[in-house]
Amino acid sequence: MMGLEGARYPWRFRLVLALLAAMVGAIAWRILDLQVIDRAFLQEQGDARSVRHVPIPAHRGLISDRNGEPLAVSTPVTTLWANGKELQAARSRWPELAAALGQDVRVFSQRLEQSANREFMYLVRGLTPERGQAVLDLKMPGVYGIEEFRRFYPAGEVAAQLVGFTDVDDRGREGVELSFDNWLAGVQGKRQVLKDRRGRLIKDVQVMENAKPGKALALSIDLRLQYLANRELRNALVENGAKAGSLVIMDVKTGEILAMVNQPSYNPNNRRNMQPAMMRNRAMIDVFEPGSTVKPLSMSAALQSGRWKPSDIVEVYPGSLQIGKYTIKDVSKTEGPALDLTGILINSSNVGMSKVAFDIGGEAIYNLMQQVGLGQDTGLGFPGERVGNLPNHREWRKAETATLSYGYGLSVTALQLVHAYSALANNGRLVPLSLVRVDREPVATQVVPEAVAKTMQGMLQQVVEAPRGVFRAQVPGYHVAGKSGTARKATVGSKGYTANAYRSLFAGFGPMSNPRFAVVVVIDEPSKAGYFGGLVSAPVFSKVMSGTLRLMNIQPDNLPAEQPQQTVATSAGNGGRL
Repeated sequence: MMGLEGARYPWRFRLVLALLAAMVGAIAWRILDLQVIDRAFLQEQGDARSVRHVPIPAHRGLISDRNGEPLAVSTPVTTLWANGKELQAARSRWPELAAALGQDVRVFSQRLEQSANREFMYLVRGLTPERGQAVLDLKMPGVYGIEEFRRFYPAGEVAAQLVGFTDVDDRGREGVELSFDNWLAGVQGKRQVLKDRRGRLIKDVQVMENAKPGKALALSIDLRLQYLANRELRNALVENGAKAGSLVIMDVKTGEILAMVNQPSYNPNNRRNMQPAMMRNRAMIDVFEPGSTVKPLSMSAALQSGRWKPSDIVEVYPGSLQIGKYTIKDVSKTEGPALDLTGILINSSNVGMSKVAFDIGGEAIYNLMQQVGLGQDTGLGFPGERVGNLPNHREWRKAETATLSYGYGLSVTALQLVHAYSALANNGRLVPLSLVRVDREPVATQVVPEAVAKTMQGMLQQVVEAPRGVFRAQVPGYHVAGKSGTARKATVGSKGYTANAYRSLFAGFGPMSNPRFAVVVVIDEPSKAGYFGGLVSAPVFSKVMSGTLRLMNIQPDNLPAEQPQQTVATSAGNGGRL
């Protein structure tokens, strides 16, 4: 019958044969193409089901102080993960696994139940290699390990806000760790391995790319000074019942920050009980009205104008000055009805400073403050750093001029204040600030005439050493200079000031034979013995400056003169006896 049908319809039979031949040809061509011409395709598909590329972790760069003491190091840790589906086949061993991980059996079991359909879940991260290997040695089905690195901070709370910390994925989240993250972060490598369909390692084939560790970073701080400053600031907060505080030590020649501490602080190695306020690097983030600590800058503007010299006299009686509806008052009683310019600084006379400011104008004071860095970006690029506020007015009325001259109506950070004082200490030259070690002195900018700066050095030395000066700031064996300040705290979110809330300040430098270090102390809301800067912050300055000068091997410049020894003549007649 088929033969008859084929004979009756020959074209249909030939069509079917042609189609079958075409199909066979296409299949043969595809086989030839895949096996001979385009072999890479099948190889890639096979490799995709067996060859894997696993990352090789790279550790972050070391952060150290200027002398090589470690501040942040990367230590190897083991992270354990699991395939939830595979773990379901070993339910009887869950209590054993929970015990090895130090977790509650019931909570751990509930977690595994919820992840029954997941192929990846973290069991625990950051175990020591020894403990991680102990868990892996249990040969638990579906439990695997990953080699990672974790940051450790040897200095603990002493440098916490400055150094910052990393997150669980070893990325910078605060402080230097964040601002220098691209520099510190390493580049992961790549290893080629063979795995079965369940993801189990069969063979370690080869290293495709080696991991590149992050670059090391040497900060400008000296860990010895950091410990010294932290200890003295913490003690001051306890002694004065203060809320918080900051302290900065700066090398005025190089611009390096040698110490920067804040209290309260936290332990970056254990952040379970850390409060957000503890993370703030207050020295760079908190802004405040600097009060009388800016009077030396205003006085420098007066000397620079050429209209005033240190011996000029200003009438300050009766200790108050009326400007419209505002009354300017001197907090303490002055030595007399009139004061010279040095006396205005020693007595911290608001009235005297205001009268000098009226003569030279607010614009002159504003220009000098701007030149020394107030209200300006420091250029450090630190996360969250504030620039403060230096107001400028189209018309400088008496009220704005007076308040600016004695430190109200503007806001600064502790870092900006120490930077401004460094210009006076460095003979009027301002150098850029640096948080990393500087190997050569940077180019300085003359922002205050040298003669004016040297005159101010002598005047500020008298502020500390004069009979009515801030004697608590004196440093045994050294001549130092500085100015105290006390500022009322502004009310957050509204105009005005908070009752009985003050900041106690002291800014100074030394030794006066060759000024090298500037120090600023800020203590927030002291509540016990008083709140004046000369009472609360000046003793901290004295202790920190004293320790700094000795640790840095600076020769004393204020030792008592040696008394000439008297030579006693002896004679044979009295046997050498008197």
